[in-house]
Amino acid sequence: MATGPYSPPEHSPQIVGGLVRSGDGRDVSNAAAGGDLDGSATQQLPSVLAVRHVEVVYNGVAQVLRGVNLDVAQGKVVALLGGNGAGKTTLLRAITGLLGVHGGEVTKGEVLFNGQSLIGLDAPKIVSAGIAQVMEGRRIFAELSIEENLRTGAFTNRDRAGAAKTMAEIYEMFPVLGERRSQHAGYLSGGEQQMLAIGRAMMAAPKLLLLDEPSLGLAPLIVEQIGDIIRQVNANGTSVLLIEQNAHMALGVSDFASILEHGRVVKSGPSAELRADKDIQDFYLGGASESERSFAEVKSYRRKKKWSS
Repeated sequence: MATGPYSPPEHSPQIVGGLVRSGDGRDVSNAAAGGDLDGSATQQLPSVLAVRHVEVVYNGVAQVLRGVNLDVAQGKVVALLGGNGAGKTTLLRAITGLLGVHGGEVTKGEVLFNGQSLIGLDAPKIVSAGIAQVMEGRRIFAELSIEENLRTGAFTNRDRAGAAKTMAEIYEMFPVLGERRSQHAGYLSGGEQQMLAIGRAMMAAPKLLLLDEPSLGLAPLIVEQIGDIIRQVNANGTSVLLIEQNAHMALGVSDFASILEHGRVVKSGPSAELRADKDIQDFYLGGASESERSFAEVKSYRRKKKWSS
Protein backbone atom coordinates (compact mmCIF):
# COMPACT_ATOMS: atom_id res chain seq x y z
CA MET A 1 0.00 0.00 0.00
CA ALA A 2 1.56 3.31 -1.06
CA THR A 3 1.98 5.83 1.72
CA GLY A 4 3.63 8.71 -0.13
CA PRO A 5 2.23 12.23 -0.65
CA TYR A 6 -1.39 12.14 -1.73
CA SER A 7 -2.92 14.25 -4.48
CA PRO A 8 -6.73 14.09 -4.36
CA PRO A 9 -8.58 13.36 -7.59
CA GLU A 10 -9.19 16.49 -9.62
CA HIS A 11 -12.96 16.19 -9.45
CA SER A 12 -13.50 14.33 -6.17
CA PRO A 13 -16.48 15.62 -4.15
CA GLN A 14 -15.87 17.56 -0.95
CA ILE A 15 -18.06 18.91 1.80
CA VAL A 16 -17.10 22.45 2.66
CA GLY A 17 -18.74 24.31 5.52
CA GLY A 18 -21.53 21.74 5.55
CA LEU A 19 -22.09 22.02 1.76
CA VAL A 20 -21.36 19.38 -0.86
CA ARG A 21 -18.88 20.65 -3.44
CA SER A 22 -17.54 19.05 -6.57
CA GLY A 23 -13.83 18.93 -7.28
CA ASP A 24 -14.04 22.11 -9.37
CA GLY A 25 -15.60 24.01 -6.47
CA ARG A 26 -19.25 23.94 -7.56
CA ASP A 27 -21.84 23.86 -4.77
CA VAL A 28 -23.61 20.62 -5.64
CA SER A 29 -25.95 20.56 -2.64
CA ASN A 30 -27.19 24.08 -3.30
CA ALA A 31 -27.79 23.26 -6.94
CA ALA A 32 -29.83 20.23 -5.90
CA ALA A 33 -31.92 22.53 -3.72
CA GLY A 34 -32.63 24.79 -6.68
CA GLY A 35 -29.96 27.38 -6.05
CA ASP A 36 -27.25 28.61 -8.40
CA LEU A 37 -24.11 26.57 -8.93
CA ASP A 38 -21.98 29.43 -7.61
CA GLY A 39 -23.48 28.88 -4.13
CA SER A 40 -24.70 32.45 -3.88
CA ALA A 41 -27.99 31.42 -2.29
CA THR A 42 -26.33 29.70 0.70
CA GLN A 43 -24.17 31.24 3.40
CA GLN A 44 -21.10 29.18 4.20
CA LEU A 45 -19.92 28.59 7.74
CA PRO A 46 -16.38 27.83 8.97
CA SER A 47 -15.65 24.17 9.56
CA VAL A 48 -14.87 22.93 13.06
CA LEU A 49 -13.94 19.52 11.68
CA ALA A 50 -12.62 18.86 8.18
CA VAL A 51 -11.88 15.34 6.95
CA ARG A 52 -10.06 15.44 3.63
CA HIS A 53 -9.57 12.39 1.35
CA VAL A 54 -8.88 10.10 4.30
CA GLU A 55 -7.85 6.50 3.73
CA VAL A 56 -7.39 4.05 6.62
CA VAL A 57 -5.68 0.67 6.56
CA TYR A 58 -5.67 -1.95 9.34
CA ASN A 59 -2.58 -4.09 9.95
CA GLY A 60 -1.06 -2.87 6.71
CA VAL A 61 -3.42 -4.88 4.51
CA ALA A 62 -7.14 -4.22 5.10
CA GLN A 63 -8.31 -0.88 3.67
CA VAL A 64 -11.51 0.34 5.33
CA LEU A 65 -11.83 4.02 4.38
CA ARG A 66 -11.34 5.12 0.79
CA GLY A 67 -11.00 8.86 0.21
CA VAL A 68 -13.55 10.05 2.76
CA ASN A 69 -14.46 13.75 2.83
CA LEU A 70 -16.61 15.22 5.59
CA ASP A 71 -17.08 18.60 7.27
CA VAL A 72 -18.84 19.68 10.45
CA ALA A 73 -19.64 23.37 10.21
CA GLN A 74 -19.51 25.63 13.25
CA GLY A 75 -22.66 25.28 15.34
CA LYS A 76 -24.21 22.54 13.19
CA VAL A 77 -25.25 18.92 13.64
CA VAL A 78 -23.93 16.60 10.92
CA ALA A 79 -25.12 12.99 10.68
CA LEU A 80 -23.13 10.12 9.19
CA LEU A 81 -25.34 7.21 8.20
CA GLY A 82 -24.35 3.71 7.23
CA GLY A 83 -24.83 0.06 8.06
CA ASN A 84 -22.56 -2.28 9.97
CA GLY A 85 -19.13 -2.47 8.39
CA ALA A 86 -19.50 0.78 6.44
CA GLY A 87 -16.51 2.35 8.23
CA LYS A 88 -18.27 4.75 10.60
CA THR A 89 -16.41 3.67 13.74
CA THR A 90 -13.12 3.65 11.85
CA LEU A 91 -13.70 7.27 10.87
CA LEU A 92 -14.32 8.17 14.51
CA ARG A 93 -11.08 6.43 15.49
CA ALA A 94 -9.23 8.46 12.87
CA ILE A 95 -10.65 11.65 14.38
CA THR A 96 -10.05 10.75 18.03
CA GLY A 97 -6.55 9.25 17.79
CA LEU A 98 -7.63 5.70 18.65
CA LEU A 99 -6.71 3.99 15.39
CA GLY A 100 -3.32 2.80 16.63
CA VAL A 101 -4.90 0.89 19.51
CA HIS A 102 -6.75 -1.20 16.94
CA GLY A 103 -3.88 -1.64 14.49
CA GLY A 104 -5.12 1.04 12.12
CA GLU A 105 -3.32 3.87 10.34
CA VAL A 106 -4.29 6.89 8.26
CA THR A 107 -2.30 6.26 5.07
CA LYS A 108 -3.61 9.20 3.05
CA GLY A 109 -5.51 12.40 3.65
CA GLU A 110 -5.90 14.81 6.55
CA VAL A 111 -8.11 15.42 9.58
CA LEU A 112 -8.29 19.06 10.69
CA PHE A 113 -9.85 20.50 13.85
CA ASN A 114 -10.22 24.27 13.70
CA GLY A 115 -7.55 24.21 11.00
CA GLN A 116 -5.03 22.16 13.01
CA SER A 117 -4.05 18.62 12.02
CA LEU A 118 -5.06 15.79 14.35
CA ILE A 119 -2.97 13.16 12.56
CA GLY A 120 -0.36 11.75 14.94
CA LEU A 121 -1.87 13.24 18.11
CA ASP A 122 -2.84 10.90 20.93
CA ALA A 123 -6.34 10.78 22.37
CA PRO A 124 -5.69 12.90 25.52
CA LYS A 125 -4.33 15.78 23.43
CA ILE A 126 -7.32 15.60 21.10
CA VAL A 127 -9.73 15.70 24.06
CA SER A 128 -7.81 18.66 25.52
CA ALA A 129 -8.10 20.41 22.16
CA GLY A 130 -11.89 20.35 22.45
CA ILE A 131 -13.25 17.06 21.09
CA ALA A 132 -15.29 14.66 23.25
CA GLN A 133 -16.75 11.32 22.24
CA VAL A 134 -19.66 9.25 23.50
CA MET A 135 -18.73 5.73 22.44
CA GLU A 136 -21.12 3.07 21.20
CA GLY A 137 -22.53 1.12 24.13
CA ARG A 138 -22.22 4.11 26.51
CA ARG A 139 -19.15 2.73 28.40
CA ILE A 140 -20.05 4.23 31.78
CA PHE A 141 -18.26 3.18 35.00
CA ALA A 142 -20.95 0.99 36.54
CA GLU A 143 -19.31 0.74 39.99
CA LEU A 144 -18.86 4.50 40.36
CA SER A 145 -21.62 6.86 41.36
CA ILE A 146 -23.32 9.10 38.84
CA GLU A 147 -21.45 12.12 40.15
CA GLU A 148 -18.12 10.31 40.09
CA ASN A 149 -18.77 9.37 36.45
CA LEU A 150 -19.38 13.01 35.63
CA ARG A 151 -16.20 14.08 37.40
CA THR A 152 -14.13 11.71 35.27
CA GLY A 153 -15.33 13.64 32.25
CA ALA A 154 -13.79 16.82 33.62
CA PHE A 155 -10.32 15.28 33.97
CA THR A 156 -8.86 17.46 31.19
CA ASN A 157 -10.88 20.54 32.16
CA ARG A 158 -8.62 22.83 34.18
CA ASP A 159 -11.42 25.31 34.83
CA ARG A 160 -12.75 23.86 38.11
CA ALA A 161 -15.33 26.59 38.59
CA GLY A 162 -16.47 26.07 35.03
CA ALA A 163 -16.66 22.31 35.58
CA ALA A 164 -18.85 22.79 38.65
CA LYS A 165 -21.14 25.05 36.65
CA THR A 166 -21.29 22.49 33.83
CA MET A 167 -22.21 19.75 36.30
CA ALA A 168 -25.07 21.88 37.63
CA GLU A 169 -26.27 22.45 34.06
CA ILE A 170 -26.14 18.70 33.37
CA TYR A 171 -28.25 18.00 36.43
CA GLU A 172 -30.69 20.63 35.20
CA MET A 173 -30.76 19.03 31.74
CA PHE A 174 -31.11 15.52 33.22
CA PRO A 175 -33.03 15.83 36.50
CA VAL A 176 -33.02 12.05 37.03
CA LEU A 177 -29.22 12.14 37.28
CA GLY A 178 -29.32 14.89 39.86
CA GLU A 179 -31.89 13.02 41.95
CA ARG A 180 -29.74 9.87 41.97
CA ARG A 181 -26.28 11.42 41.89
CA SER A 182 -24.91 9.32 44.75
CA GLN A 183 -26.18 5.98 43.36
CA HIS A 184 -24.08 3.51 41.39
CA ALA A 185 -24.37 4.21 37.67
CA GLY A 186 -24.87 0.52 36.92
CA TYR A 187 -28.40 0.73 38.30
CA LEU A 188 -29.50 3.23 35.66
CA SER A 189 -31.68 2.18 32.73
CA GLY A 190 -30.23 2.14 29.22
CA GLY A 191 -31.65 5.55 28.41
CA GLU A 192 -30.42 7.01 31.69
CA GLN A 193 -26.95 5.57 31.07
CA GLN A 194 -26.92 7.28 27.67
CA MET A 195 -27.83 10.57 29.38
CA LEU A 196 -24.94 10.02 31.79
CA ALA A 197 -22.53 9.22 28.95
CA ILE A 198 -23.50 12.42 27.14
CA GLY A 199 -23.27 14.42 30.37
CA ARG A 200 -19.82 12.98 31.10
CA ALA A 201 -18.61 14.02 27.64
CA MET A 202 -20.01 17.53 28.13
CA MET A 203 -17.99 17.88 31.36
CA ALA A 204 -14.91 18.33 29.15
CA ALA A 205 -16.51 21.50 27.72
CA PRO A 206 -16.03 20.29 24.12
CA LYS A 207 -16.31 22.41 21.02
CA LEU A 208 -17.20 19.25 19.07
CA LEU A 209 -19.19 16.30 20.40
CA LEU A 210 -18.93 12.93 18.64
CA LEU A 211 -21.85 10.55 19.23
CA ASP A 212 -21.45 6.93 18.17
CA GLU A 213 -24.83 5.15 17.80
CA PRO A 214 -26.54 6.89 20.77
CA SER A 215 -29.91 5.28 19.93
CA LEU A 216 -28.56 1.72 19.92
CA GLY A 217 -30.72 -0.66 21.95
CA LEU A 218 -33.10 2.02 23.20
CA ALA A 219 -36.91 2.07 23.06
CA PRO A 220 -38.47 4.45 20.49
CA LEU A 221 -39.66 6.89 23.16
CA ILE A 222 -36.16 7.07 24.64
CA VAL A 223 -34.70 7.56 21.15
CA GLU A 224 -36.93 10.63 20.79
CA GLN A 225 -35.58 11.94 24.10
CA ILE A 226 -31.99 11.40 22.92
CA GLY A 227 -32.83 13.39 19.79
CA ASP A 228 -34.13 16.24 21.94
CA ILE A 229 -30.95 16.10 24.02
CA ILE A 230 -28.80 16.40 20.90
CA ARG A 231 -30.79 19.46 19.82
CA GLN A 232 -30.34 21.03 23.25
CA VAL A 233 -26.60 20.35 23.35
CA ASN A 234 -26.26 21.91 19.91
CA ALA A 235 -28.43 24.90 20.86
CA ASN A 236 -26.00 25.56 23.72
CA GLY A 237 -23.20 26.08 21.19
CA THR A 238 -21.59 22.66 20.71
CA SER A 239 -21.12 21.31 17.19
CA VAL A 240 -22.11 17.64 16.81
CA LEU A 241 -21.07 14.75 14.58
CA LEU A 242 -23.73 12.05 14.94
CA ILE A 243 -22.90 8.52 13.81
CA GLU A 244 -26.11 6.54 13.42
CA GLN A 245 -27.93 3.66 11.79
CA ASN A 246 -31.29 5.10 12.89
CA ALA A 247 -31.88 7.33 9.87
CA HIS A 248 -35.23 8.63 11.15
CA MET A 249 -33.66 10.10 14.26
CA ALA A 250 -30.42 11.22 12.63
CA LEU A 251 -32.03 13.06 9.71
CA GLY A 252 -34.56 14.58 12.09
CA VAL A 253 -32.00 16.26 14.35
CA SER A 254 -29.19 17.06 11.90
CA ASP A 255 -28.62 19.98 9.53
CA PHE A 256 -26.51 18.02 7.05
CA ALA A 257 -25.88 14.34 6.47
CA SER A 258 -23.63 11.96 4.58
CA ILE A 259 -24.04 8.29 3.76
CA LEU A 260 -21.04 5.99 4.11
CA GLU A 261 -21.00 2.68 2.24
CA HIS A 262 -18.02 0.34 1.97
CA GLY A 263 -15.65 3.04 3.16
CA ARG A 264 -16.82 5.73 0.73
CA VAL A 265 -19.17 8.69 1.10
CA VAL A 266 -21.78 7.96 -1.57
CA LYS A 267 -24.19 10.82 -0.93
CA SER A 268 -24.21 14.07 1.06
CA GLY A 269 -26.41 17.10 1.46
CA PRO A 270 -28.87 18.96 3.68
CA SER A 271 -30.78 16.50 5.85
CA ALA A 272 -34.15 17.74 4.59
CA GLU A 273 -33.12 16.86 1.02
CA LEU A 274 -31.93 13.40 2.01
CA ARG A 275 -35.20 12.73 3.83
CA ALA A 276 -37.06 13.53 0.59
CA ASP A 277 -34.77 11.38 -1.59
CA LYS A 278 -36.51 8.22 -2.89
CA ASP A 279 -33.38 6.08 -2.64
CA ILE A 280 -32.77 7.17 0.95
CA GLN A 281 -36.40 6.46 1.80
CA ASP A 282 -36.16 2.97 0.32
CA PHE A 283 -32.83 1.98 1.82
CA TYR A 284 -32.71 3.84 5.14
CA LEU A 285 -36.22 4.99 6.06
CA GLY A 286 -38.16 1.82 5.30
CA GLY A 287 -39.96 3.29 2.31
CA ALA A 288 -39.78 0.18 0.15
CA SER A 289 -42.01 -2.86 0.45
CA GLU A 290 -40.43 -6.28 0.96
CA SER A 291 -40.53 -7.03 -2.79
CA GLU A 292 -39.12 -3.61 -3.62
CA ARG A 293 -36.32 -4.06 -1.11
CA SER A 294 -35.32 -7.35 -2.68
CA PHE A 295 -35.25 -5.71 -6.09
CA ALA A 296 -33.31 -2.77 -4.66
CA GLU A 297 -30.72 -5.15 -3.24
CA VAL A 298 -30.20 -6.70 -6.68
CA LYS A 299 -29.66 -3.22 -8.11
CA SER A 300 -27.57 -1.93 -5.19
CA TYR A 301 -24.41 -1.58 -7.24
CA ARG A 302 -26.17 0.53 -9.88
CA ARG A 303 -27.81 2.60 -7.13
CA LYS A 304 -24.45 3.36 -5.56
CA LYS A 305 -23.07 4.28 -8.95
CA LYS A 306 -25.98 6.68 -9.34
CA TRP A 307 -25.34 8.23 -5.91
CA SER A 308 -21.63 8.75 -6.51
CA SER A 309 -21.92 10.07 -10.09
